[in-house]
Amino acid sequence: MLFPFNIIFTIILAFLSHIIIDGIAIITYHTPEVQKGDKFWLIWHIIIYGLSILSIIIFMIPFWLAMLLANIMDIWDWFILRPIQKRKIQNNIESKWGDKYYFHRFIDWFRAKFLGWLPKWNYKRAGIIFEIILIIALIIPIILI
Repeated sequence: MLFPFNIIFTIILAFLSHIIIDGIAIITYHTPEVQKGDKFWLIWHIIIYGLSILSIIIFMIPFWLAMLLANIMDIWDWFILRPIQKRKIQNNIESKWGDKYYFHRFIDWFRAKFLGWLPKWNYKRAGIIFEIILIIALIIPIILI
């Protein structure tokens, strides 16, 4: 694909993929808070983080831009806005500063509009079954190519 269309499509598809993946995260074992006392949670997250690091190592060189752009929503919301908002809330408990700047508002809208019928398995250990199926479905084409 010719420049600049390759960059434009990469940006668009990276954002869309993040919205879709985060949208379906409600059917995975994906607790919003850390479960340090739960051995199952710890082991599962060690496995997931290990696979994530492996995929970064394998795909970083050819797909660095797409990987960065697909994660820019989390980088902005979790590593930039949330720390600022925490400081603002310490000074003013009622502060809603930053709420309108979060990218995850779009994900919440997408999930409510199109994926509201999905079960909420964030706290159910059986939610890893869907994650395992998704991981296998993503690995098979890579192996076959």
